[in-house]
Amino acid sequence: MVSAAPPVRSMSSALLQAHVAIIAEVKRRSPSRGAINPTISAEASSLAYESGGASAVSVLTEPLHFGGSTADLQLVAEAVSIPILCKDFIVDELQIIEARGAGASAVLLIVRALSPDQLQRLLKTAREWELGALVEIRSEQELERAVAAGARIIGVNNRNLETLEMDLLTSQRLLPLIPNDLVAVAESGIETAKDVRTAADSGADAVLVGSSLSQAADPASSVRALSSVPRRGRAN
Repeated sequence: MVSAAPPVRSMSSALLQAHVAIIAEVKRRSPSRGAINPTISAEASSLAYESGGASAVSVLTEPLHFGGSTADLQLVAEAVSIPILCKDFIVDELQIIEARGAGASAVLLIVRALSPDQLQRLLKTAREWELGALVEIRSEQELERAVAAGARIIGVNNRNLETLEMDLLTSQRLLPLIPNDLVAVAESGIETAKDVRTAADSGADAVLVGSSLSQAADPASSVRALSSVPRRGRAN
């Protein structure tokens, strides 16, 4: 129940650090890679991520394609003190309320999957429930829609959700266009400190790292290896 949920932790504040913030993801499988770590413990992994310096945790709650659940989100919310992103295909206000009740600090909204009216309505609902929203884009037109709808955190996904192809040039092209007063996040295909530096050079305030951390034998050390890249900001 929402009344029993912990207070919301600010995602925006957590992602604006001197260094590029790491959003570390709990991920069992994906359509593009198949099984990643089917037996991963959401609780243990999130604790390791936090100890390694992650600024936030992303929890996939979609069961069919990613093997996640709301129960994972609840376990992570009880385990860590940093903000938690509920990552799912959200198309309805009730999903946002459910995420809030499970302890989420923010939800994922994918511009390509929503009409302009839906996006505005879901952002409004998130604000009403004091949640942040990571609004995901893949094109200049989607960026315009996200800004017009009032997004405060914008993520650029390097993976094409239709073809599942990865193109790191997507974030390099779009991150510099995100207004300076918004939080810019690079998503997908980020595995090494070099990848984080490339994202920083393009203006990323944060990066979301999933598969490589979920597979890591020592997730705390793996996060630590990514989390010291200086944030450079954007020149727009």
